[in-house]
Amino acid sequence: MGALDGRVAVITGAGRGIGREHALLFAREGAAVVVNDLGGSNDGTGADTGPAAEVAAEITAAGGRAVANTDNIATWDGAKALIDQAVDQFGRLDIVVNNAGILRDGFLAGLDEAKWDAVVAVHLKGHFLTTRHSAEYWKAQHGKGAPVSGVIINTASASGTVAPNAGQSNYGAAKAGIAALTLVAADELERYGVRVNAIAPIARTRLTLATPGMGAVFAIEPDEGEPDLFSPAQISPLVAWLATGDCKVTGQVFAVSGGSVQQLKGWSVEHTAETDGDWTIDKIADAVGSFA
Repeated sequence: MGALDGRVAVITGAGRGIGREHALLFAREGAAVVVNDLGGSNDGTGADTGPAAEVAAEITAAGGRAVANTDNIATWDGAKALIDQAVDQFGRLDIVVNNAGILRDGFLAGLDEAKWDAVVAVHLKGHFLTTRHSAEYWKAQHGKGAPVSGVIINTASASGTVAPNAGQSNYGAAKAGIAALTLVAADELERYGVRVNAIAPIARTRLTLATPGMGAVFAIEPDEGEPDLFSPAQISPLVAWLATGDCKVTGQVFAVSGGSVQQLKGWSVEHTAETDGDWTIDKIADAVGSFA
């Protein structure tokens, strides 16, 4: 028996890279998979039905269950159609893995509105929309008294959590927003039997290869016989474990890369200044200025 036998998963951005590895592993572990991918380029332009269809075909050829989906998860109707397809095709929904993403890098002084909006739409809004529509489904199931063991696994990034990257203000802001969305969703949806976590992965993908300063590092292949620690396949076991019915973890963000898994902690209080009277500029300068 597989770790995900009988469970139904929606995986976005599953036509290539990390998402593809998620889909293949989930299917090998017994899940039915809706393989979502718009099939666009790195910057989100264009569309191609091929990537999603090819992964779904690979799964079915190996004896698994999968269907392709090319809806745009950055739109209300597209995200809803994706969630509806899982329920219509396989009779239920248990897992949503939000993985789809694009890059439109640029330094702030020259970053235009379109680049900002496009990245925030696919990453942050896309995560919200699939979360919202799946939450509606699970809330309804819970209201009917049906057992719910729902899981949402979001994809944040080191760029938005522990290692801000110059030239990626849109991407980093969206990824930081995803981490925050994860914590709020975990708190809200636990009452319906739904767990929500996020990962911040680093692996060799077409997006990391296109990121300035990272491409040369990830282009290096391991020596023959050595494990490829930066393969996208190294990310998926953590995601699969978080998706199992036995896992109890919720409201967490994990960094995963290069053979390492780290539990991340967000904003925390480092220094405190207090006063018994009214704050003044001079008091602030003396108290808060000493923090740095």
